Order: sequence, then C-alpha cells, then structure tokens
Amino acid sequence: MKEECIICKAPLEYLIEDTEMECAICHKKELSKTRCVNGHYVCNTCHMQGMDAILGVCLAGTSKNPIEIMNKMMELPFCHMHGPEHHIMVGSALLTAYKNAGGDISLDKALTEMRNRGKSVPGGACGFWGACGAGISSGMFVSIISGSTPLAKDEFGLAHHMTARALDAIGNIGGPRCCKRDSYISILQAIDFVKEHFGIEMEKIQVVCGYSSKNNQCIGNRCPFSKSRRV
Repeated sequence: MKEECIICKAPLEYLIEDTEMECAICHKKELSKTRCVNGHYVCNTCHMQGMDAILGVCLAGTSKNPIEIMNKMMELPFCHMHGPEHHIMVGSALLTAYKNAGGDISLDKALTEMRNRGKSVPGGACGFWGACGAGISSGMFVSIISGSTPLAKDEFGLAHHMTARALDAIGNIGGPRCCKRDSYISILQAIDFVKEHFGIEMEKIQVVCGYSSKNNQCIGNRCPFSKSRRV
C-alpha cells in the first residue's frame, strides 16, 4: 500500500460513529471516526506538525501564482498525501498570491488568521460534513480579504459564494476524496472568483498532478489533472 497511516502505512478505515481514540503520537484521547486498520489514530494537531514552514514559503515568495505556491508547500516534509494541513494551505497560497498580485492585505496577519481558522476544520470533513476543507479554505480566504464577519452584508455573501463555487466543482467530480485534487480545484475556482469580484488577477496555469502514484484511491482519468488527459 502507498501512504495511508502515518504510523504504519496501513490503510485507513472510516467509522460511522465517533469513537474514543488515543493519538499514537501525543496520547491525547478524543472522539474520532478515523483510524488505520491496525488501530492507529493520529490527531489533527500531530498530523499537521511542521506547518510553521508554510509561513516561510509564503512570506519569502513573490509569486502571483497560487498553484505554484501550493506546489511548494506540498513538497515540504510535513505535508502528507491527504490530511487537514490542506485546509490551511489552500487559503495560505491564495492569500500570498493575492498580496503579490496587488491585494491590499497585511500578509503575515492574514496568514496567522488563516491558520487559526483552517485548523478548526478536521480531517474527513469532506466525507462527514459534505464540505471539503479545501473548498472551505477558499471561502475563508475570501472572508479574510474582504473583512467579512457574521454581521457583514456583501462580504458575507461573497465568502459563501466562494465556498459554494469550490464545493460545487469538487462535487461535480465526485469521490473518493483526494486532498491534492480538491485543493487544486478550489484554488482555480478562487482565481476566477477574485478576478470577477475584486479586480485582482492572480496568475493561472494548467495543473498536471504528480501525486497519483501516492494515492491509493486515485480516480485516474476522471481527475481533471490526470497526466493521461494531457497526452
């Protein structure tokens, strides 16, 4: 098997109901629906160890291309094939490219806010909530750049429209989940959305996935980023 459990590499299994589990790394006990077939559970915090590297990539870069920034983060050692780290990475890549393309934000403050919001979306939200964390991350991005709050009017609507657009595109492909695919989809949708509603044009490139060999559930030609579709 390719990467699944980050402890023993065994396949994951998803339970219908929450069950008390103990993290194999920090030994914290909490409710979850996810573990490997050998019983290992890793909490979201431990799964995302090393995420401070995101700040370095984002603050040091000058790229206006969020896909390029996302790819750099995906190559870092902390990033797994699947995991809740993507719920922070999508918004972080978009914030960085938005700033570099002329967006008026304080990037360091925005990235900190993105991390605080994104880490609250647990792994498995895509299947259990009906809302992929990568898609939600794109909505968080729009909420941050627009200054939305629960009492805002236009900004409130924009953030929801962004999330809805990303989730619709993700839903049109179907499952099983792929954090790389859904991250790319969300970013591409956000590039167009920001151009339409904020007048900021981030750079956009054709995405060709290089992670299919690491994904046990890769959907092959059904994926819009499959190498075989570019031949």
